[in-house]
Parts: sequence; structure tokens; C-alpha cells
Amino acid sequence: MSKSVSYKRHRFPPEVIAHAVCLYFRFPLSLRLVEEMLLERGIVVSYETVRRWALKFGPAYACRLRRKTPSRRDIWHLDEVVVTIAGKRHWLWRAVDQDGYVLDEIVQSRRDTKAAKRLLRRLLKKQGRPPKRLITDKLGSYAAARRQVMPEVEHRFHKGLNNQAENSHLPFRRRERTMQGFRSARYLQRFVNVFSAVRNLFVPPRSRRSARATHLHRVNAMAAWKVAANVAA
Repeated sequence: MSKSVSYKRHRFPPEVIAHAVCLYFRFPLSLRLVEEMLLERGIVVSYETVRRWALKFGPAYACRLRRKTPSRRDIWHLDEVVVTIAGKRHWLWRAVDQDGYVLDEIVQSRRDTKAAKRLLRRLLKKQGRPPKRLITDKLGSYAAARRQVMPEVEHRFHKGLNNQAENSHLPFRRRERTMQGFRSARYLQRFVNVFSAVRNLFVPPRSRRSARATHLHRVNAMAAWKVAANVAA
């Protein structure tokens, strides 16, 4: 785990800062709604302060969150979604595994083989090993990139097979509407890095779970969040 988070020169307690950042990234809330929810608890803080906390502490928390251990049996589902920023089209390329766990996301201005290769190379570097199988839609850039980056990996491409990746866009789309879009590609990249890390932590794997198991998962996730935020008791 990376070095601990420092709260020096901040007048609010670390617990308040960590809770505000958790609310912002965990739920589809605007900055003003987070401000209002804190006010209900007697904490007077402006939405602009919450925004600064999210920018400063969000990436630090995400870096300290425990990541899923890669497996050679993993199946990577790849997809891209268009995001309009200041009237210009960008593409958010996303990779998830068979459990819906977000492996990586990258914002790019292109939707071609070069962009697909960049995604695959980042995935190999982060995961440390190739997957058992790649699943994509019929975009030809994926096939061309796979042949150059990981030619030995099986590749299946069919729109009906890639629901896992397509469904992973839905939480982001809800969040995009709440935020009324993004100001820049750089800000979008910073946001999704934290947003997906938090979602990976709190959302249970897609399997049949009892209510008790789901509750226990969320209790453990909150404990892991407090450790990452350096506010554990």
C-alpha cells in the first residue's frame, strides 16, 4: 500500500473529509447535495470545499485501495463510450473482467487501432499477465490491436457477448447526468480513476448472494475505505 494520507493544515477532522469524499464518489450526488447532507449532520462546509477535497484526496484514497488479484482465467470485456466535452467528442475506453470489476479506463480523443493498442498495453502492464480470453464488440480496432499486442489470446467479438462491458457504462452515465458533463478530458480521467476504484470496492461481485453476505461485504468495504483514508480506529 502507498504512503499514508496526510491531513495537515486542514481544519476539518479526517473523518469528515473522508466521509464527504466517500459520499461524492460512492453515490450519484452533486457537490451541493453532499454539502446539504453534511449540513444535516451539523457540519457547515461549502460545496467548493468538497470539490477540493475530492480532487486532492480522492486519487490518494484510490491508490491505497486493495485491488483484485489478476488470474490467468480472467476474461476481459472491452468497450468504449462516447463522451462530449466542450462540444468535442472523446471516448472513454473501459475494460472489465467476468465479475464486472473495472480493470482500467482511459479517455482518448481517437477511436481507432492506436487507441485500442494503448488500452491493451496499459492493461498488460497493470495486470501483469494476459487474460484467458478477450470479448469485444465488432469494432475492427480491437482485432487489429489484439493481433499486435497479444496475438496468442483468444478473441471473441459479438455484440450480444459484450453485455458485461456495456452494462458497466450505466453507473458512469448516471453520474455524468448528475454532474451535467465534464469540463475537460483531464478532469474526466481523474474522476473515473477514483469513481471506478470506489465502485469496485463497494459493489459485491455479480453472483448469487444472500442479504447477510451482501451486508457483510459492505461492512468490510467500509472498513477497507477507512484504512485507505487513514481514519481507521
